[in-house]
Amino acid sequence: MNYLALLGSVAAILPAIIGSSLAQEKTLTGAPTIVVAHRGASGYLPEHTLEAYKMAIDMGADYIEPDLVVTKDGVLIARHEPMLSGTTDVANRPEFASRKTTRKVDGVDTTDWFASDFTLAEIKQLRAKQAMSDRDQSKNGQFQVPTLQEVIDLAKKEGAARGKAVGIAPETKHSTFHAALGLPMEDRLVNVLKEAGWADASAPVVIQSFEVANLKYLNSRIDVKLAQLLDAEDVDKDGNIVLNAPYAQPYDFVVVGDKRTYKDLLTKEGLAEVKSYADILAPWKPYILPTKQVDQNNDGKADDLNGDGKADEQDRVLAEPTSVVKDAHAAGLQVFTWTFRNEPKRLASTFKGDPAAEYKAFYALGVDGLFSDFPDTAVKAR
Repeated sequence: MNYLALLGSVAAILPAIIGSSLAQEKTLTGAPTIVVAHRGASGYLPEHTLEAYKMAIDMGADYIEPDLVVTKDGVLIARHEPMLSGTTDVANRPEFASRKTTRKVDGVDTTDWFASDFTLAEIKQLRAKQAMSDRDQSKNGQFQVPTLQEVIDLAKKEGAARGKAVGIAPETKHSTFHAALGLPMEDRLVNVLKEAGWADASAPVVIQSFEVANLKYLNSRIDVKLAQLLDAEDVDKDGNIVLNAPYAQPYDFVVVGDKRTYKDLLTKEGLAEVKSYADILAPWKPYILPTKQVDQNNDGKADDLNGDGKADEQDRVLAEPTSVVKDAHAAGLQVFTWTFRNEPKRLASTFKGDPAAEYKAFYALGVDGLFSDFPDTAVKAR
């Protein structure tokens, strides 16, 4: 089947990945790509709130993603980071001013308010806010921070109402950090999932981590799907992955002196190891379909393709797709990737400001799942 025909109208703007003899790749199972609502419908509402998760489910997301951190009294809550100021109004609450402190997070000194210094009752006094300043701020201050249990209850309720499972994809955030505080999260997560009846291989659950040791431990404690996340700091002008601390390695590798990087997990040996404890490889998008700068006049500077006076992400074009999806599939691993966003400034020039074109490019490469801030767009493009 002709690749151009499969991509339809998108073909004309995807020259970097289109070949007349290329057929669209299938997912590992042959099923449609899974749409995971990244922190809920976070492009529209403050992230990690029941309201954002509910909106995502209404939009047709297959899974919702609660990032998990731990409170002082040992409760798993949904926040993107242990630090609270980026996604809540904690900085505006004088009663909590004295809680601001500095801690090392993955080796980096970080000054903020930490969830681990707050009880659940105190967390419930906070209100969520939109993390990205260029998005709608009108719902700030309206929604509470939910617990993992509340997220599960919502998923079950909404799934029952629709006659189909709504899955969850919890991410264990900074496992080593929490363990050092005496608040290890893995057994807490296992216990909540077991109580929910979501602990076997058929459960609509995918547990994610950027670390390795905690996934290996979880693999011995629960039978749900596990996903190994792969991070990076950036991509260079030619689309090559750039690895610098703290984004170069799983932090548990750093602690034990293991010199391997995220790239090493993509070798044949690395993928075989990942397969020994996980079901899914979940790399950042450029590991699969990189973008590169253009320098048509050879002046040594990136061209400003859209003429807005600066060369940025919008002025990059697609490079050739890598073999990551094929290699992972050959190792028996599904591939999920992240994060998809609608804003034109977050899309490569090749996509001409059309987020659907980006989704279709990745769907054509056979990714098994993807994380989107705008799940309605992801579902429509599928």
